[in-house]
Amino acid sequence: MAVPARKVGKTRKKKRRTHYKLKATAVTNCPKCGAIRRPHRVCQACGTYKGEKEIKVEDN
Repeated sequence: MAVPARKVGKTRKKKRRTHYKLKATAVTNCPKCGAIRRPHRVCQACGTYKGEKEIKVEDN
């Protein structure tokens, strides 16, 4: 049976896991209404995408 010759050290383990982290969500401003939105998605405030009306937004 394959058994490790010795225990993996803490530093080696942490080096291997350096890319396991959260990234901040990218956000942009809507060019039409100025609301904050995620890139390449329909604006939830005004319902536009690339300058065209895509969804109907109800006022509450």
